[in-house]
Amino acid sequence: MSKKRILCFGDSLTWGFDPVSRTRLPEDSRWPRVLGEALGSEYEIIEEGQNGRTIASDDPAEGEKNGLKYIGPCMESHSPFDIIIIMLGSNDLKRKFSYSSMDIAGEMQIMIEKIKAYNHFRCGDSFKIILMSPPFIADSIKESWLGDSFGYENSVKVSKELPDWYGQLAKMYDCYHFEASKYVVASDADGCHLDSENQRKLGQELAEFIKKMSDNLTK
Repeated sequence: MSKKRILCFGDSLTWGFDPVSRTRLPEDSRWPRVLGEALGSEYEIIEEGQNGRTIASDDPAEGEKNGLKYIGPCMESHSPFDIIIIMLGSNDLKRKFSYSSMDIAGEMQIMIEKIKAYNHFRCGDSFKIILMSPPFIADSIKESWLGDSFGYENSVKVSKELPDWYGQLAKMYDCYHFEASKYVVASDADGCHLDSENQRKLGQELAEFIKKMSDNLTK
């Protein structure tokens, strides 16, 4: 029996950025790998995290970070897969973009439409989409090395508005919505990224979510 394949498409939170060492967390402390371990040998996990990745914005200061431009080639490269998990939006909170939560949701809507079109016309609607709203930006970001780039007050506020918008998008486009902020919190080390404990918890909770999702699909 072939394995079910899950494509995890995100930013540094998916890549596994360590808020303390500012390097990459080991495999057993990154949520995609923890997810795969929790789901078992019937699943194969594809890690597609990139530091600084935005939903659809070009970032001249950081190079090729536009997720909307890469999502098509990424899906083609890793096809076929059974589930795609999208967790993006944190980098769109940066002060340089000055986005509201509605702006970010608008960008995500365009990305979902692109994914849905690929699924329908190229894959016969064969895979499921999980839209994951990212964990909230913590107040501690104000004193961290990321504080200035994220603009502090606005990024904290807007991050807390995203789950509602993402939930609405998931309903509109018949996707699954997973709200990461219900289970994990950003590290006080930088106010944005997840430490190893929260990375593992996210992977475990997401595994339970996918198990229930799969059970409902087979009923």
